[in-house]
Amino acid sequence: MSANTLEEAVALTKKFTSKPSNEELLKLYGLYKQATEGDNNTERPGGFDFVAAAKYNSWSNFSGKSKNEAAEEYIALVNNIAAKYS
Repeated sequence: MSANTLEEAVALTKKFTSKPSNEELLKLYGLYKQATEGDNNTERPGGFDFVAAAKYNSWSNFSGKSKNEAAEEYIALVNNIAAKYS
């Protein structure tokens, strides 16, 4: 099974039977946020919230990429890793 739209890709990730690596999860998160919201203009989390900081950094890595480009990369990534985790 492969996804052709962002919605299909999101639905496919929910069918994974095992959890992707943290690196893959962060890349999925950053691409999804860029595809749905655009550039990250939020304030960077402070303190010791390492998970929030990692998510912030992942999303920020895709700044400047159009929503369509990010959506295409997200779909390609999901299709690429689906065989490993489905």
